[in-house]
Amino acid sequence: MRGRAKPPAAPLPQREGIDPVRLRLPEDPDGRWATVRDHLRARFGGAIGAARVDAMVDGGRFVSVRGPVSADEPYEAGRYVWFHRDFAPEEPVPFPVGVVHRDAHLVVADKPHFLATTPRGRHVTETAVARLRRELDLPALQPAHRLDRLTAGLVLFVVRPEERGAYQTLFRDRRVRKEYEAVAPYDPGLDLPRTVRSRIVKERGVVAAREEPGEPNSESRIELREHRSGLGRYRLLPATGRTHQLRVHMSALGLPIVHDPVYPVVRAEGAPDDFSRPLQLLARVLEFTDPVTGGVRRFESGLRLSAWPDE
Repeated sequence: MRGRAKPPAAPLPQREGIDPVRLRLPEDPDGRWATVRDHLRARFGGAIGAARVDAMVDGGRFVSVRGPVSADEPYEAGRYVWFHRDFAPEEPVPFPVGVVHRDAHLVVADKPHFLATTPRGRHVTETAVARLRRELDLPALQPAHRLDRLTAGLVLFVVRPEERGAYQTLFRDRRVRKEYEAVAPYDPGLDLPRTVRSRIVKERGVVAAREEPGEPNSESRIELREHRSGLGRYRLLPATGRTHQLRVHMSALGLPIVHDPVYPVVRAEGAPDDFSRPLQLLARVLEFTDPVTGGVRRFESGLRLSAWPDE
């Protein structure tokens, strides 16, 4: 059986570093849609209203490889249609995205606190990938992995789409050595270093992950580097990559990371970001053998945690 043919290239350019949405018109055995507009109204009318769909069609916002879709264009299953969503206003994250390294294969960025890696939910144009595409003029740039929005530090982006899978596989197969730094309370009675293993569960739509009994699916090594004034500077080495893993493990040890709005207590939902109180967690080091060039790669963040200023 033949697979589905590869979709054609998008006839629309990116907008603000964001790709257009691609639709493949589904089969219509019951003949519900005489025109493409009929299908678009059925598909999106409940979310944005039929009048808004009509306005987008009339404005040439829906485009196929033949050009803008007209209001009376006959429906044809299997065709591809592209369009740009309307972007809701986003609060700008007032910190730059640093570039630690750039070559023909990779961009290694220093993502600031509060900036999402990729579009998700209410964060679309204010994301690291969108900013870098615009600032570096690299529209095909894609992340090889994700870093939590509230965590700062190193994120690996791939320049060539055909090489993305090789770099993603590194992270999937845990062949990337990651080192984090955190500032959290100091407990002289806690025996460190130690390796923490637990079962972490993160439910969709629930802000906080939780630990529960069962076979461990997460592992982190926690080391104390130094302490002063009731705070410690910690080196964190995750062997796995569960959502919020380091934050969960530190909180479970009685060492919640400074300015964490979720652990051990979830801040009021919907509260705006307080840019003066960034989570004191930094992805400091990435190290791996490059699957494309074969060379050993080691990158280190140039960022510093504000709760542990240099003396």
